[in-house]
Amino acid sequence: MQRHSDGERRAARRIGFVPTMGALHDGHLSLVRQARGLADAIVVSIFVNPIQFDSPSDFEKYPRDDARDARLLEREGVDVLFLPRAEEIYPAGFQTRVEVAELTQPLCGAFRPGHFAGVTTVVAKLFLAVKPHVAVFGAKDYQQLRVVRQMVRDLNFDLEVVRGETVREADGLAMSSRNVRLSAAERERARAVPRGIERVRRAAAAGVDDAAALVARFTREAEAAGARVEYAELCHPETLEAVSRLREPALFAVAVWVGDVRLIDNAVIEGAAASRPAAGR
Repeated sequence: MQRHSDGERRAARRIGFVPTMGALHDGHLSLVRQARGLADAIVVSIFVNPIQFDSPSDFEKYPRDDARDARLLEREGVDVLFLPRAEEIYPAGFQTRVEVAELTQPLCGAFRPGHFAGVTTVVAKLFLAVKPHVAVFGAKDYQQLRVVRQMVRDLNFDLEVVRGETVREADGLAMSSRNVRLSAAERERARAVPRGIERVRRAAAAGVDDAAALVARFTREAEAAGARVEYAELCHPETLEAVSRLREPALFAVAVWVGDVRLIDNAVIEGAAASRPAAGR
């Protein structure tokens, strides 16, 4: 992989990179298309990273279909599919971790100890292997996007991290490889997640600025559908620190369990002042 990328760089070709764990869907493919508009050569990696899973059973259940994924990427005109083995990423005696401190503490980090250290370690290794000029990460995993950007800045990686917008199913559910594990009944319950976020958005636009009240609106919607809320929080979009009042646009981030499937989602919420057209428009 490194030799190939060295050749692309010598040929003055800009490398775009989309790291994935496979089980590809239209959300992933939208990132590939975005990368295509930013680079000359596109690399997609598929690696189900064992050290970012806090549950061995979740790792084992993670959907895998490399042959199907390869066909999808070929149709998208991807130049290279990088499909490393676990022993290549983590050779015998491996003992190094790359860890971002503060941004990994709230939200998912509070419930998944060690998860983000696994993410940043593998992403750093993938960056060193692929040597991209630009890498595209989806906004559905908003905390991951912020953490990777922080790592890139702090460690002086010579690349740009670009945000790809969340892609949703027709019923509003954010696309995720985990969605295939939902039964028909669970899928119906999962629809409460985007509905609850929209309820929060409407309440904020109507003037509700108390974070606890906004969280309560989401929680009622999710729990009425039979889902279990792991967290729902209004926070600063850069620092991810919790905010008590909606004074400026803030990130509303949630993690919800539907059966044994954990779903995450988020949206930037604006208050009534920001939602109201300026005078004279």
